[in-house]
Amino acid sequence: MFSYIFYATFILLITLAIYLAFKIGAADMRRRIIPDAYLFPLMIIGAILTTFFPWPHDIGAGILGMTFGYIMAAIIGLIFDRIITKRNPGGDTPIGMGDIKLIGVGGLWCGPQGLAIALVFACIFGAAWGYRKKQKFIPFAPFFIIGGILSLIITAFLL
Repeated sequence: MFSYIFYATFILLITLAIYLAFKIGAADMRRRIIPDAYLFPLMIIGAILTTFFPWPHDIGAGILGMTFGYIMAAIIGLIFDRIITKRNPGGDTPIGMGDIKLIGVGGLWCGPQGLAIALVFACIFGAAWGYRKKQKFIPFAPFFIIGGILSLIITAFLL
């Protein structure tokens, strides 16, 4: 009986996480913003799942991936911000804090190895979309979410 409740909770949390990921991607596509109201529950769900369901990695690897992802994205965002601000004062920033927090949450969900795979997929898909649409702004969240899902599949079943 306990195992049914355990796995029903797992399915409920995964369903909620998929819903939140869809809302994050849609918000970034429409409004160029990633609301914290969707990010923080996704982070809490990721922490619960990696604690009680350590598959494909445990909570230690998740926290390491989250810390690494957040710091790496913040440094890259700061460098790009300095370069763009020097060339075009008052222009848009290339990476926002929502994207940085999303990469941190993705590190919690995917771990350090999975985060690297997710970022590679996200950059390839985002670059292809930007090349095809010929737009200045490329929403990163939908491509990172797709890359994160592919990364979880790859790390869980292939590595």
